[in-house]
Amino acid sequence: MSERKLKLLHMYPNVLDLYGDSGNVEVLRYRCAQRGITLEVYQHLMNKPDNTDFSDMDIIYLGGGADYEQQLLADDLMSCKDRIFKAYENKVFLLMICGGYQLLGKYYKDSNGERIPGLGLFSYHTEASTNKRDRCIGNIIVETELVGKKYKVIGFENHGGQTTDVKTPFGKVLHGNGNVRSGETEGYCEERVIATYLHGPLLSKNPQLADYIISKALERQGADSTLAPINDKLEEACRKELLTRLLSK
Repeated sequence: MSERKLKLLHMYPNVLDLYGDSGNVEVLRYRCAQRGITLEVYQHLMNKPDNTDFSDMDIIYLGGGADYEQQLLADDLMSCKDRIFKAYENKVFLLMICGGYQLLGKYYKDSNGERIPGLGLFSYHTEASTNKRDRCIGNIIVETELVGKKYKVIGFENHGGQTTDVKTPFGKVLHGNGNVRSGETEGYCEERVIATYLHGPLLSKNPQLADYIISKALERQGADSTLAPINDKLEEACRKELLTRLLSK
């Protein structure tokens, strides 16, 4: 069997790393290594032009950032628009957390009324309350569907932005807020797109979600997407405790 390799582009790792979101890359690297899969990680940094062909990647990852960070990198991200659109059309997996989620919609209007243009890859948009204390904060559980099976995704949300016009949400909110305060749905999702407000980092609490991303990235290559099971006893024990604690309230 030939060696399996994946390429991940981590965009703005030094800017979009709220609540340890870069840990998602480490989780993917670890879970790939456990199966003998090499994950090569590349970086796109703000205001440092590169000629990377985004369509040559298998996964593109944007972490979370506050209003200030989003304003800072908006112009640079816009300069990548064509390459991101092309990567999306070529079925590169997109994983976006919080600020990354917001910036790929039509726009983000912050609490000061400042409108930050998004890439417009997806039709949703986000607006924050002018009351800076009006935020959705706390643990959150979202029920989604992975390969025909329901799966409870655990994370932490902290966002003032309220995201609307979401056509295909990531999942149903079981505990927490979601796209809007006291909302019923959270995030945005397609077969090869996950956009969510869940920090944590997201993938450390949800190993099956990490494996879904790896499998879809391999599938795009035409490689064997079968993933051998690994020891997730600790992760599953943590999940059981969190689910019991949060859903019993």
